[in-house]
Amino acid sequence: MDLARPIDPQGPPLTSRASLHQWWRDLTYLHWRVDPERVAPLLPRGVRPDVHDGSSWVGLIPFTLAQGGFGAAGPPIPRFGTFLETNVRLYSVDDEGRRGVVFLSLEAERLAVVAGANASLRVPYKWASMTREPTVLSPDPTGTVVTYRSRRFTGSRPTSEVSVEIGAPVVEPSPLQHFLSARFGAHTRAWGRTLWMPNTHGPWPLREARLVSIDDQLVAAAGLPGVTDSRPESVLFSTGVHTVFGQPVVVR
Repeated sequence: MDLARPIDPQGPPLTSRASLHQWWRDLTYLHWRVDPERVAPLLPRGVRPDVHDGSSWVGLIPFTLAQGGFGAAGPPIPRFGTFLETNVRLYSVDDEGRRGVVFLSLEAERLAVVAGANASLRVPYKWASMTREPTVLSPDPTGTVVTYRSRRFTGSRPTSEVSVEIGAPVVEPSPLQHFLSARFGAHTRAWGRTLWMPNTHGPWPLREARLVSIDDQLVAAAGLPGVTDSRPESVLFSTGVHTVFGQPVVVR
């Protein structure tokens, strides 16, 4: 029986005190179908692939993390509260029906953030050199081509370069668009336990987008070679949301 909770674009209220808050700005969502059996071994114990239309999905998502601070509305952390990030993620659900994401990797340009996330909750941040052009978008970015570049400093030093043209606002998001964007927590494995890290925010202001070019090694480096050799089945853009994180809990 599928006990996964219904997908609601409005995040639920947190059931614990807030730990962090931040803006996620100027995101590009690139997604490919993947076989659930292929991604299941990459998920933490106690969670399984969440599926839509019979498929699981892998996302490559570059964006700007901005004005991060402690609590629900603390002042932004100087320097370390804003940085570029690119994550490779899968979609997960646990036995309590909580639908979330599993990060296979998260590129970030702040070494202290990378070290802190790895040391505390084993979130797989990787230190990288990153750029985004243009650095500032107009209030109506329709027709703008935005390019994200990343080069990891460690391991095999995978790179990623993605360019998309931003399109019109999505008036009525499709079930797939809700499935890929309305995620209010992450499953991760830390200290011998699987944890659920909740967050909440309002509905994403989604826009259509057109892929201009992609040259990506991050998805392959995360354990899924060959996926980005084909064009993504879903390309979206969002100007962003303000999100607040709760306290992690153990997945039973």
